[in-house]
Amino acid sequence: MEIGMVGLGKMGGNMTKKLLENGHRVVVYDVNENRVNKFSKKGAVPSNSLKNLVENIKSKKKIVWVMVPAGDIVENTVTELSNYLSKGDIIIDGGNSNYKDSMKLAKILKEENINFLDVGTSGGIWGLEEGYCLMVGGPEKAYLEVEDIFEDLAPENGYNYVGESGAGHFVKMVHNGIEYAMMEAYAEGFEILKSKEDFELNLGEVADLWNHGGVIRSWLLELTADSLKENPNLDGVQDYVEDSGEGRWTVMESIEQEVPASIIALSLFKRYRSRQDESFSAKILSAMRNAFGGHEIKEE
Repeated sequence: MEIGMVGLGKMGGNMTKKLLENGHRVVVYDVNENRVNKFSKKGAVPSNSLKNLVENIKSKKKIVWVMVPAGDIVENTVTELSNYLSKGDIIIDGGNSNYKDSMKLAKILKEENINFLDVGTSGGIWGLEEGYCLMVGGPEKAYLEVEDIFEDLAPENGYNYVGESGAGHFVKMVHNGIEYAMMEAYAEGFEILKSKEDFELNLGEVADLWNHGGVIRSWLLELTADSLKENPNLDGVQDYVEDSGEGRWTVMESIEQEVPASIIALSLFKRYRSRQDESFSAKILSAMRNAFGGHEIKEE
């Protein structure tokens, strides 16, 4: 098939490479000209603007996959692309957009008779090698028209149509919320293991052991094992954890739907705590303990 790819960062770039390897004609555009040049050398068709990208797609039905940061950049990119596309064409947003934004864009594009698919994409930098898990929302007819692309990007059984517009990014949002909680559970468990110094545990070997038949085995645990084997004390790794936004969206959604999600919420708040040089709330706790019980306050 033929497809346009907008955004050639880590995800978009690797997806482009995977599509090229599977024989697709890929027309590419990125605001970074060096990235465009890099992929043109790999066989992609270079473009110098969004308009030029659409012009370079030769098939009658044009398909454009957008892999840019969520928010205004997605909206502006999709809006501009719609000016150059025609009835029946398809725009795919494979980034980490908020599902509500995807629903809004789908409604606007539907009025212009342009199909919009929101695709939750999981796999990170390993997607090129392992394949991407793709959660697709939007018009089912459009999904079926581009299914060959999903099949070549995903591992076996690694893609599916999950529902109407917004469903793809909604499922991915909850996926990431669960991911936050799993990561926090592993992190806390390994800290407990490390604290038992008299056993002198090899944490990399423990992680690897658990991943062979243990109930808690997972790809996350496999990656943890690799990291601990390479750097047992994680020297040089700062205890500062960012979030992509989808974890907080999951927590906000749980509040809106009145569905308890205490573990996911706590894992998000732990990430916030990791970014503080010092915790004022902890100082308040220390002061209160001193005030009512005379407990010692540790000086800075």
